[in-house]
Amino acid sequence: MTDFVPYFSSLILKQFHCSAVLSVSLLLGLTTQLIFPLSPFRGSPGPLSVLPSFGFLFDIDGVLVRGKTPIPAARTAFRKLVNSQGQFLVPVVFVTNAGNCLRQEKADQLSHLLGISQDQVMMSHSPLRMFKRYHEKCVLVSGQGPLLDIAQDLGFCQPITIDTLREKRPLLDAVDHDRRPSILVGVDFSVVLFGEPVRWETSLQLIIDVLLTSGYPGNPYEQENYPHIPVLACNMDLMWVAEAQSPRFGHGTFMVCLENIYKKITGKELKYEALMGKPSRLTYQYAEHLIRAQALQRSWEQPIQTLYAVGDNLMTDVYGANLYNRYLEESLRWEKELASAAAAHCRSVLVCTGVYNPHTEVPLDTRDSIAETVFHGHRDFRFDPGLVEPDHIVPDVDAAVDLVFQLENFAPN
Repeated sequence: MTDFVPYFSSLILKQFHCSAVLSVSLLLGLTTQLIFPLSPFRGSPGPLSVLPSFGFLFDIDGVLVRGKTPIPAARTAFRKLVNSQGQFLVPVVFVTNAGNCLRQEKADQLSHLLGISQDQVMMSHSPLRMFKRYHEKCVLVSGQGPLLDIAQDLGFCQPITIDTLREKRPLLDAVDHDRRPSILVGVDFSVVLFGEPVRWETSLQLIIDVLLTSGYPGNPYEQENYPHIPVLACNMDLMWVAEAQSPRFGHGTFMVCLENIYKKITGKELKYEALMGKPSRLTYQYAEHLIRAQALQRSWEQPIQTLYAVGDNLMTDVYGANLYNRYLEESLRWEKELASAAAAHCRSVLVCTGVYNPHTEVPLDTRDSIAETVFHGHRDFRFDPGLVEPDHIVPDVDAAVDLVFQLENFAPN
């Protein structure tokens, strides 16, 4: 992955050069909408009496909102995080595993609900901006939403969707018997999985076709070609929470289907060139650089020592934060071209307003057969009871902010 790394630092700074707008009316419960310059990126009217040495990484679904409905505690929490001008008092990044829309669109949704800026939103696919060696190649993209816009915004020049492939090669989608073949044109693909698609059976069939024909769907399967063409995947969440009472299938469930179909046909493991989204370490490194860039733009000279990752999912939010904390504390360094992490710790804070069920226990003995039913993490992440044990458990995000301010002795004027 070394070819995309030099792009990393300049990308982070460029993202914060443009002006941003913060709408805080809904968040603060005001009756009149107020629009303020988002000074975390443009400077502030006056210095803080206490400079923050920490930053927040907030999950969104299950922490701030359920579906499109804001969680009440989020309003109270954000009153404590911004000053009277609507400026954040500490660096804040919103890290979501969602990948079915542009960052701008997600920011617009969140700005309407909670009053935050697009420059603080990190999607599961955001790190794909760094994978420059794939940007000039033809990539098959899977998911839903404006897939071509998302891919092009990330830097991909030749994306093709499942629907486009289906139209060009209708024989491949045998589920729809009304389709008839047209001209079959061989194209060399890589595969990028943004999120769960709408028609799983079609996407699974065509992705398998691409993998087993080395990027030339329509040709006979060639199982001897292994490893297969590159696959990059975003968002490994097995389940997620919306308005329904029980969790819904996430992209991780679709990936389980794809992996098992591939293995059943070939007898071999599906391999990923990269996995992005929580709990991957790359996601937390990227998020930390966003935190540091915010502090730099505010001229906060106090080093950011601790990241507090607030989430509702043991297998993504807590696992990812603890995994990154282990990386920080062991001073591991991979990809030397990346600026070394400045933070010393990444603390996990679990809230009880989303996926997490406080009445479900994680087994201490991983040899127990129940471990397989409890561990909802991705296949390529080893189950470690220590990594799914949060540093703190609180009722909601408001309690999380109170806890962190207390731990940090942070009392801004």
